[in-house]
Amino acid sequence: MREFLLYSRTGFTSGNFGSLMEAGRLDIAYQCALMALFKSQAHRHDAVFHAVLNGPPRPPVHVQISGDSLRDARIDERSWESIFRNVLRGKAHPGIMVDRLPMQRIVEAKAQLGYKVFVLEKGGDPVDGEDLSGNTLFVLGDHVGMPRKDESFVLRYGKRLSLGREKYLAASCIDILNYAMDSQLG
Repeated sequence: MREFLLYSRTGFTSGNFGSLMEAGRLDIAYQCALMALFKSQAHRHDAVFHAVLNGPPRPPVHVQISGDSLRDARIDERSWESIFRNVLRGKAHPGIMVDRLPMQRIVEAKAQLGYKVFVLEKGGDPVDGEDLSGNTLFVLGDHVGMPRKDESFVLRYGKRLSLGREKYLAASCIDILNYAMDSQLG
């Protein structure tokens, strides 16, 4: 299983917003979910996307989207705006679960299940030298980045991984990681 966790410092924790961008940059969560779960003509059944939202009014809120059970989801932003609005207001959607778990509990639980945990950071070990098979959890920050104390916590369970010298958008990082895993698995 491949899992991606986006730590969003600003993502709204309620469904009261006009657009994803105005909702503390939930557009970043949408773009990351798209890259984590979808490929041409299908979606990935072996992928899970987590967004831990830490914006107003009541953080944290954990949104988990499971590729194996996701239904009724197109890839356009307007559809996801409606999905995020509804699930943050407490309505159900197939394949999406919302709870109040903080990032630390999610990382801890995955590590206890034997997942390889990686934090994406420019100064980490190169991705092309890393074994990405098996259960993996990749943790990355939004446009603001992850607080140092939270990154230090994640590093207790894993290690830094780098995609190179350049900084990429969070969604691009996920796309690159999916490519790397697909290439390794053949």
